[in-house]
Amino acid sequence: MTQSSQDSELASLIAGGEQALAAAFSRYSERLEKMVRFRLDQRLWGRVDPADVLQEAYMEISRRLNEYLGDPVVPVFVWLRRMTEQMLVNLHRRHLGAQIRDASLEVSLQRGRGSIGTSFSLAARLVADLTSPSQAAMREEMLNELREAFDEMDPIDREVLALRHFEELSNNEVADILGLQKAAASNRYVRALSRLKSILSRMPSFREEPVTDPREGGDGRRER
Repeated sequence: MTQSSQDSELASLIAGGEQALAAAFSRYSERLEKMVRFRLDQRLWGRVDPADVLQEAYMEISRRLNEYLGDPVVPVFVWLRRMTEQMLVNLHRRHLGAQIRDASLEVSLQRGRGSIGTSFSLAARLVADLTSPSQAAMREEMLNELREAFDEMDPIDREVLALRHFEELSNNEVADILGLQKAAASNRYVRALSRLKSILSRMPSFREEPVTDPREGGDGRRER
């Protein structure tokens, strides 16, 4: 989305209030649900409906609309995503409490940078995408190996990879979410994608599977 489009969207929200907010949330609901599904802890699969997370998030977003409009430091979508992710963080705490697996969850809250179980989410998504039903017995081993490899990556590079490659966000959106310069976000994505390809190249089961930007089918360097 261009800067002018973002400005227009914000102006509509200021003028339209709750009605405009409902329209904006509906417009982005598919992208928000993708984020929830990607980052939901596997122990809650089947127990938590992403639609319920979005409903709870919308209630909090509506309550805090005037707060956002008083200081709209990020685009509307980035704010909606941030608030929805906070609801997901709260849900993990409510259901799992001390069982929360990934220490990066607490780091994300302190830094304001989302990273709910990112290593596991990345590994689980790759295993699901790149293995066939006949390889089911190998999945747990692959999952553990991939998660360990992702844990070794720079946390921000790992998060950029998750946001760009799996949530399919634009470079500008990633930069806004993580508080990075746009050029830095782009460079980190290229570096993270290269690291991912290197990781997969060392795993025989993945060697024949190319890893590319899902919007490109190429080198993953598309900018929007």
